[in-house]
Amino acid sequence: MTTRRAFVGSSLAATGVLSVGTGLTRWPARPAIRPSKPLKILVLGGTGFIGPHMIRHAMYRGHEVSMFNRGKTNPSLFPGVERLTGDRDKGLDLLKGRKWDAVIDNSGYVPRHVRDSSQLLRDAVGRYLFISTGSVYQGNVPEIDEDSPLLELADLKSEDVNKDYGALKVHCEKAVNEIFGPRATVARLHIVAGPGDTTDRFTYWPVRIDRGGELIAPGEMSHPVQYIDVRDLAEFCVHVLERDTGGTFNTAGPTIDELTIAEFLYGVRATSTSRVGFTWIDAPFLQERKAGFPLWIPATSPMRGLARVRSHRGIAAGLKFRPIAQTATDTLDWFRSESTERQQKLNLNIERDKKVLEEWKAAKPK
Repeated sequence: MTTRRAFVGSSLAATGVLSVGTGLTRWPARPAIRPSKPLKILVLGGTGFIGPHMIRHAMYRGHEVSMFNRGKTNPSLFPGVERLTGDRDKGLDLLKGRKWDAVIDNSGYVPRHVRDSSQLLRDAVGRYLFISTGSVYQGNVPEIDEDSPLLELADLKSEDVNKDYGALKVHCEKAVNEIFGPRATVARLHIVAGPGDTTDRFTYWPVRIDRGGELIAPGEMSHPVQYIDVRDLAEFCVHVLERDTGGTFNTAGPTIDELTIAEFLYGVRATSTSRVGFTWIDAPFLQERKAGFPLWIPATSPMRGLARVRSHRGIAAGLKFRPIAQTATDTLDWFRSESTERQQKLNLNIERDKKVLEEWKAAKPK
């Protein structure tokens, strides 16, 4: 395993974390080589977490963007971008008679909606990029690549996203591939991290580490964890549109090889000035107490394969990952800028973990 000093040193050096800017409007520190041909891009959705990053990067690259959504979430975003207000449920009329070079569909969850938009746009756009999920896979396997077994939808009439999320996404992918064929691109996301995250799955760790004190480090030090910075995802999606690249791609990072949870936790800790200590507690002890942690998928979990998702195909197509230090620093800075009400929605489980730590120490041989 990479030593903490070597890992942290390379991470900090690569990102220049001590002088990194903050906020959602900060552009990635990468060379801006503009595409030879600006694209007209239609974004279905675009106002949640990942959509704004995609739109910002597309505009940064010189592309013309139109947004189609219901106009209910963050309606003041991007005042200079064309807004088409409609509903995916039988409300696509505003898209008729228009043409775009590409569409990014990041609001498709129900196969019927995705099929409707795909059919309507089949002759109106060149490439259809569908944002899918790693939840399409059958997770109880040693590792996962793009050809791994997918979930099956027991009730083909189901539109229950909460119950059948992954299986419904499988059928959304099928609709896009059937209608667009080689003009279809599917990006299967892992846990998405970075400024603007609404799930707090990654955010928990830089915030908790910044809080300081004794932390539970779950499971084995060598166990892998995965996520992707939302800005890396946005860059990849725009990149495949510029290159007119088709296919299905996993986007799990933040490295091509396995990142251990020890490397992850020590890497995040290196970005904080707080006094922090880790106590490693094995998985059975935590599972007996139903003490779960974000990003950590125990080796005995029926979803264990999602800790080892291979993204080699995406990397060959241009997927890149920024250092952990940059994601952790920018995420924490963004979180600190949020309202007190928003910050309080993140449950750090301080009291629960204190109790678990006490029980762990009491159970250890003297």
